Amino acid sequence: MKPLFAALFAIFATPALAGDPVAGKQAFAKCRACHAIIAPDGSVVQKGGKIGPDLYGIIGRQIGSLPGYTYSPSTIAAGADGTKWDEAMIAAFLPDASTWLAQKTGDPAAHSKMAFKLATGGADVAAYLASVAPPAN
Repeated sequence: MKPLFAALFAIFATPALAGDPVAGKQAFAKCRACHAIIAPDGSVVQKGGKIGPDLYGIIGRQIGSLPGYTYSPSTIAAGADGTKWDEAMIAAFLPDASTWLAQKTGDPAAHSKMAFKLATGGADVAAYLASVAPPAN
């Protein structure tokens, strides 16, 4: 009975989201057209566009709250309750941001400014973003 318990424990103790940050760095190339990753001190982690918000420190940041970026009303509504991004939410958001926002806000008309849909690799991109995040407080 003990081996069975150990096996079950191993299965349920394994994180549900196991993205690969190395693969995520490669997949992030698709995101760079709109997003950069720039630390507050100005050091560039990833060059990229400025159409979307800077993704440095997105893990743990309240949804829709980066100062200086104009989010869609739906994105602001998604974070109005204080919800902060985590890897699982980012992985779920990337395939279809507007659908994710509609589910999060309960508003079927919710939309995101992000039109790009990352069909695969969302967990990897989330793991990559976590790997370049500032240390947790």
